[in-house]
Amino acid sequence: MDKVDQALQKLTKWRTIFASWQLGTRDENDPECKALKDHREVTILLRAEVTTLTGLLIEKGVFTVKEFNDALGREADQLSADFARRFPGMEATERGIAMDIAKIREHGTMDGWLP
Repeated sequence: MDKVDQALQKLTKWRTIFASWQLGTRDENDPECKALKDHREVTILLRAEVTTLTGLLIEKGVFTVKEFNDALGREADQLSADFARRFPGMEATERGIAMDIAKIREHGTMDGWLP
């Protein structure tokens, strides 16, 4: 195993901590915990890869930090607007998610959600 694989294997060990933080301690064969650990592993690796790519692109002069931050801000605003369309009656604000209960009921946004 090379140095990169060793570092990534070590990094992804955090998946268990994140899963336990969300679900509480579970048996290692618990399907819900296994699914969450798999998802956390992907998220952890994706963060490391994107941060690496961004750093290299800035170092190589492909774009500046300001250009990246401006584009990231636009993307964040767009994605938040997309989520608001996906979940009618909900909107992200500086303080959290604002919910318009009447609109949520009108659109059935939370119909079928677990209590």
